[in-house]
Amino acid sequence: MTLTNQTETKTPLYWAQKTCDTLMGRFTAPELPPASRWHYHQGVFLCGMDLVYNETNDQKYFDYYKAYVDHLIDENGNFLFARDELDSIQAGLLLFPLYKATGEKKYQIAAEKLRDLFNTLNLTSEGGFWHKDKYPYQMWLDGLYMGGPFALHYANDFNEPELIDMVIHQEKLMRKHTVNEENGLYHHGWDEKAVQPWSLPNGKAPEIWGRALGWYGLAVIDMIDLLPEDHPQKADWITFIQDYVTNLVKYQDKETGLWYQIIDKIDREDNWLETSASSLFVYVIAKAVSKNYVGKEFAKYAEHGFNGIIEHKVEESESGDITLKDIVIGTSIGVYDYYITRERSENDLHGAGAFIMACMEMEKLVGGE
Repeated sequence: MTLTNQTETKTPLYWAQKTCDTLMGRFTAPELPPASRWHYHQGVFLCGMDLVYNETNDQKYFDYYKAYVDHLIDENGNFLFARDELDSIQAGLLLFPLYKATGEKKYQIAAEKLRDLFNTLNLTSEGGFWHKDKYPYQMWLDGLYMGGPFALHYANDFNEPELIDMVIHQEKLMRKHTVNEENGLYHHGWDEKAVQPWSLPNGKAPEIWGRALGWYGLAVIDMIDLLPEDHPQKADWITFIQDYVTNLVKYQDKETGLWYQIIDKIDREDNWLETSASSLFVYVIAKAVSKNYVGKEFAKYAEHGFNGIIEHKVEESESGDITLKDIVIGTSIGVYDYYITRERSENDLHGAGAFIMACMEMEKLVGGE
């Protein structure tokens, strides 16, 4: 791996741990924003932390994400969560390692409650999940990551194979309705009724937004691992990842290695290089190389992107705390100006989690060379 001067002595694992440690020092687990709420913001960050725990076996990381879950879920598996949106499901990924490690029934019961959301969410005419009730008839790329990996984990751990077919169906609908035929990438979402102010005549969102595209790639590449070994869908998803990576690298900024907020409008002066999406793309590309889904020649794009994040978006204080810059806050679907003028934040959990995940895949890539 070609490392920049700043990363020669600091491994990807170093940066992942520093990010975890910075936020752990700033917030108790229940205080992670939004405080005392079951939410995917915390889920994304803590799923990244679980990867660090698995690599280091440092108990403080396990104890921290367990404390988040235990603050919200009582001994009978009861907890408060939004019951009309896919976003509620993602943090449920934490329940599987906790149940495996402790055997405590409350984690299984909580997982069952989240699993049952799939029975009550509203659907498009083809059976696609609405992203949230307040976004009627809309499917968003983000939604595949919010629900897909959880459903496959649940299918495997609790013997419910029909959930596999459900996830495959959702992904096929997502791909069908959001693909950009010209560049092979995917629009942020789709409105079946084509009535939203942002909707194109075919119902597609007008823009290819970085983080949503990143969640989509992350979901698919992780879900490949969760399919049964001989499942025929593996080949289709691997082909998807090959095309995704091939098309994505065409829009990587040559100077910095990063990607823009709106992926394909790289010549617009007001477009800007965004950290969470760049991190997610590094994750997907690095994992695709490590898994041999794409050739080793693609490693250079992951390396360039990772080095770019460290050089341009990460600041480390004398005390060792990390500041991760230029992370767009939570974002709905809109027109170009909406995305471009969204607030940029520092150490937002969207970006921190995505960056930790990127670090952990880069650690594998470095170790594999």
